[in-house]
Amino acid sequence: MDSATSDRATLSSTADNGLKIVVVGGFGVGKTTMVRSVSEIRPLNTEETMTRAGEAVDDLAGVHAKTSTTVAFDFGRITLDERSVLYLFGAPGQERFWFLWDRLFAGTLGAVVLVDTRRLADSWYAIDRLEHHGTPFIVACNDFGGPLHSEQQIREALDLSEDVPLVECDARDRSSSKYVLITLVEHLAALSAARLQASGPAAPAAAAPEAALAAAGPTPESAP
Repeated sequence: MDSATSDRATLSSTADNGLKIVVVGGFGVGKTTMVRSVSEIRPLNTEETMTRAGEAVDDLAGVHAKTSTTVAFDFGRITLDERSVLYLFGAPGQERFWFLWDRLFAGTLGAVVLVDTRRLADSWYAIDRLEHHGTPFIVACNDFGGPLHSEQQIREALDLSEDVPLVECDARDRSSSKYVLITLVEHLAALSAARLQASGPAAPAAAAPEAALAAAGPTPESAP
């Protein structure tokens, strides 16, 4: 579908401010779907068809209908203004690809931990690595129609502190995915403001990236 982006202005080849966000989580929680739903460009995907050989090494519990999987990372982009862009990286979920995560976290402003409430334990490693790197993050529960859990139950299961935002989402829906990213950017802004307040007089305020993200235009249809 070569005309997918024909109705959008040509993106600038350079940007003064590049904000890097990583979407992490267990196998099959919807990371590729989220990047695809919210990116303004046709996302770069490294999806490959799942084979019988992979059944011996990948835990397919709860994802038996999955036919493809990310083997490196997903990449998408959202323009915030003329000189600022948000870069989205979706990390692979299988344990055999976790060695890539530490490289993806380099230079990351913050992260979204995407969770399937049917398989909460699959998110522990992502949270552990983010905490190890000191990377701020929020948790988003993707809607798979699974059992309902209260916010407190999810926080206890994931050992989340009260200052980590926890939201619900549908990774297939652009507005829902955008809300997740806005929540993350607002969380990062609040952490930055707290650090500035603790260190002394505040610097001049910059344009709020969450406002620019909220105003971002519609996404073209994904390529088949």
